[in-house]
Amino acid sequence: MTRVLGIDPGSRVTGYGVIESDGVRSRRLDSGCIRTLSGDFPDRLGEIFKGLRAVLGQWQPDEVAIEQVFVSRNASSALKLGQARGAAISAVVTLELPVFEYTPAAVKQGLVGSGRAEKEQVQHMVRIILGLQGKMGLDESDALAIALCHAHSHATRRHIEGAQ
Repeated sequence: MTRVLGIDPGSRVTGYGVIESDGVRSRRLDSGCIRTLSGDFPDRLGEIFKGLRAVLGQWQPDEVAIEQVFVSRNASSALKLGQARGAAISAVVTLELPVFEYTPAAVKQGLVGSGRAEKEQVQHMVRIILGLQGKMGLDESDALAIALCHAHSHATRRHIEGAQ
């Protein structure tokens, strides 16, 4: 079983999800959100870094998957999202863990079968795949979706490479 941390970065809310998977069967170990409270943007980036370092220290994943930045109409928002991703990736690479990046469309395609699926559809599939019930925020379910996308696609790539 491979332990995967999925990260859905955001400058105000960063979702995370930790799963164990063999590429076919997966189970949720932990998930939640890091909500930044500080007003200053640099302080919020520090909170993301520290929050993810705590998750990494507790769960010690083998691999980390993170959502890539999508280009938005609002350049300022896209820049802030990119900086939040940078804080998240920095927390991971300082521990020398491999980082894999997935576009939002690839995650949606992998879980729902359509790259244009709505967030609620992705959340529904995460619940089904992991057998979850109860309340879950969209940032949390997106992070679990990123982890599942990586676990399933990476296992397939390893299988194909092993067959050659």
